Amino acid sequence: MPESPVADRSTILAQLLARVALADQRAFAELYRQTSSHLYAVALRILRESAPAEEILQEAYVSVWHHAGTYVAAKSQPLTWLTSIVRNRCLDQLRRRELDTFPLTSGAEDEPAFDPPADSPTPAELLVAGAEAKSVRNCIETLDAGPKQAIALAFFQALSHAELAEHLREPLGTVKSWVRRGLERLKRCLDAAGFAR
Repeated sequence: MPESPVADRSTILAQLLARVALADQRAFAELYRQTSSHLYAVALRILRESAPAEEILQEAYVSVWHHAGTYVAAKSQPLTWLTSIVRNRCLDQLRRRELDTFPLTSGAEDEPAFDPPADSPTPAELLVAGAEAKSVRNCIETLDAGPKQAIALAFFQALSHAELAEHLREPLGTVKSWVRRGLERLKRCLDAAGFAR
């Protein structure tokens, strides 16, 4: 039975990454040719502006050039690995934008650099928030390995069900079931801990 086009493409990309790890410039150019349009679309979808998306794409490929040797085929598909590099750089860019738009000075020299909002949490509220975070961590630890990994990837890397299935190399139905059952179990655990919303 012939390999699927996706599997065939993954094999080619993995081979290109292996050659890039050896500083093969032709392999790098071919890797760029085969993946840049997809990765640019990912960056554009997250950043919604072409200039920053192009900049992130360039940064991502510089990173790939320097770190191609860290790619492990057994852990993820090549395109998933490349996409995660672009996605993480885009999210970092969005975080930097948020920090850049926060005014640190009010314009007057004798005023404080910034006023904390009136609704800042009190020490007691911070203590409760810490207890809630600990409960969430404890509940996550009760999950089996598959659901735990699927939920973590979905939350922290914003992967779709299809991307999760490809990344975890599991059937789509299995991954959907892991996420659904894992979230249900987390909800029950948090409800039992008294943090129902």
